[in-house]
Amino acid sequence: MSDYTLPLSGKTAIVTGASRGIGEGIAVELARRGATVLLSYVSPSSQARIQNVCQTIESLPHKPRVYAYRADLSTPDGPQLLIDALVEWSKGELRVDILVNNAGVEKVKSLAEQTIDDFSDVYNLNVRGPILLTKAVLPYLNSNGRIINLGSAGGRSGLKDLSLYCSSKAALEGLTRCWATELGGNGTTVNCVSPGPVQSDMLDNIPKDLVERMRAQTPVENRLGTVAEIANVVASLAGKDGAWITGQAISATGGWAMF
Repeated sequence: MSDYTLPLSGKTAIVTGASRGIGEGIAVELARRGATVLLSYVSPSSQARIQNVCQTIESLPHKPRVYAYRADLSTPDGPQLLIDALVEWSKGELRVDILVNNAGVEKVKSLAEQTIDDFSDVYNLNVRGPILLTKAVLPYLNSNGRIINLGSAGGRSGLKDLSLYCSSKAALEGLTRCWATELGGNGTTVNCVSPGPVQSDMLDNIPKDLVERMRAQTPVENRLGTVAEIANVVASLAGKDGAWITGQAISATGGWAMF
């Protein structure tokens, strides 16, 4: 097969939160383009789903390699435990080309209702998790690496009852720009893909009136985005076409948000 058929052949990617939704879509698309994919998930109840993702990937014609490991990336030691497991799986030869920080959580609560525990739940996974995992990956990251954070158009929007989630995604944008500045010397790029509303499990928690308003305000066909559309944006950044794009927050919203 040509380089264009499998543009990520020979690359290894880590995708967090890969058992469902956008994470699953990204994992499958990276594998479809030739990458070996290393997946994380957190809930024991997701084991059957992650096995289905692995089977989907293994059934692709070019038989890409896939490995999944359960780790709680919201804990202080979860990210390093994940990397340690991947080092063991690779028999001490782990090399990473692509890191997709996708795992995240949202809380729909007004300011008056929010608790310290709510703050910890959101920020420990959405902000501290990517910081600790990216740091843990660095010793194994090849030159010309690709770090792709999954943000949200909400990071630049004032959405009622979503201040914890939106502010955590704004923080991820800030981290993206700083890491791009720090890590670019060997060709590594760092970008943030910021979806608008996408038909996925996470969307089920968002108030229906807000979703419908966003749908109506989306210039492209007045519809929600699809998981495949977000996965394609991420996969494009992960390959050589993303070599000259870094420090960017890319609005993948059908025009609902124009950065």
